[in-house]
Amino acid sequence: MKIIILGAGQVGGTLAEHLASEANDITVVDTDGDRLRDLGDRLDIRTVQGRGSFPTILRQAGADDADMLVAVTNSDETNMVACQVAHTLFHTPTKIARVRESAYLTRAGLFDNDAIPVDVLISPEQVVTHYIKRLIEQPGALQVIDFAEGKAQLVAVKAYYGGPLVGQQLRQIRAHMPNVDTRVAAIFRRDRPILPQGDTVIEADDEVFFIAAKADIRAVMGELRRLDETNKRVVIAGGGQIGERLAEAIESRYQVKIIEMSPARCRYLSDNLDSTVVLQGSASDRDLLLEENIADADIFLALTNDDEANIMSSLLAKRLGARKVMTIINNPAYVDLVQGGEIDIAISPQLATIGTLLAHVRRGDIVSVHSLRRGAAEAIEAIAHGDSKSSKVVGKAIEEINLPPGTTIGAIIRDEEVLIAHDDTVIKSGDHVILFVVDKKYIRDVEKLFHVGLTFF
Repeated sequence: MKIIILGAGQVGGTLAEHLASEANDITVVDTDGDRLRDLGDRLDIRTVQGRGSFPTILRQAGADDADMLVAVTNSDETNMVACQVAHTLFHTPTKIARVRESAYLTRAGLFDNDAIPVDVLISPEQVVTHYIKRLIEQPGALQVIDFAEGKAQLVAVKAYYGGPLVGQQLRQIRAHMPNVDTRVAAIFRRDRPILPQGDTVIEADDEVFFIAAKADIRAVMGELRRLDETNKRVVIAGGGQIGERLAEAIESRYQVKIIEMSPARCRYLSDNLDSTVVLQGSASDRDLLLEENIADADIFLALTNDDEANIMSSLLAKRLGARKVMTIINNPAYVDLVQGGEIDIAISPQLATIGTLLAHVRRGDIVSVHSLRRGAAEAIEAIAHGDSKSSKVVGKAIEEINLPPGTTIGAIIRDEEVLIAHDDTVIKSGDHVILFVVDKKYIRDVEKLFHVGLTFF
């Protein structure tokens, strides 16, 4: 696939890295020559320096025969104009734009072909808000991913000493929970993936990814670790777009406080939020945190745009007694350094956004793609089409499917029903199949499984 990426920042660079390793023809456009040189040295891609909305630059990047334009510069306006130019002059089939400003996103009809022709809108703030909300709803989880509109969830947890299944083989899950169906999709032990078998023994500190119907998630988590109490009190450091959206989404169910430096922003938040308490000050102010009883907080969330400020306020909140700390970190190099120590969960907005982008780049009928463990693995939701003659998966039991190395099928969603995958489960046309891929070089092979042959009409 021939793809032009506008913007060599963290999202554009990470996307180029993902796609270049999968035999795509990638061109990255940016005004910053140093960034382009850095990407060009590391990846097998073309680079073009210039403004991505200029017709001459798009033509230089290969827009005449490009399959897709992905506009992820820091400017909403540049992204929107680039999509308009690509549509009008080059008839680019698929145009994806990152648009952050809610003033654009709330206008119905603005992004139709008759107005601004954008096929897929990506709002990083919206994606990250949903991501954090799911983590708040599942205490103890390191990552929570929805499939089939939330009917099934893939959850990552760290196995603790004392968990009923720790030190036992995976096949014991059925005996422990006869009324709950679940499947362990993968285990990461000391940062290395282990493909789970029936005789695989779960060890303490393993990062275990399992899939189950949403209603069964808490029961499975209880087998692997002590269940955390339900969250009630949430403190948010930073009243920017993500902080505001998150407070708006959860304030009806939780006691929420926002700490924000700007007096003007505090007034705005107070006027626009219903029950959230807005405090003006610094989240790194020890006296303020003590005064607001930070030791009673179930979750402290550092959501400002400053990585260092987020890390420092999180460390302080944890030392002062906050039960759990989650931190947004924009620099990918920091994420592995801080997660799992005093900071419980480090959230990378880039990786959360990348999954949404990848779903539209993958071949085959791919509904969603989620980046796991900071991009080390992927979870994919694909739809099976065709019949036993035209499809490599339809009409076959899972044990008969020739899955690429490092790939497991975790669950199937059929209509409204969640079917946890077993060897004798037969896939039907229209099924949503949830796959877990720990070796990303086989992504293309996974996509090919869901291509329909010419005998399918």
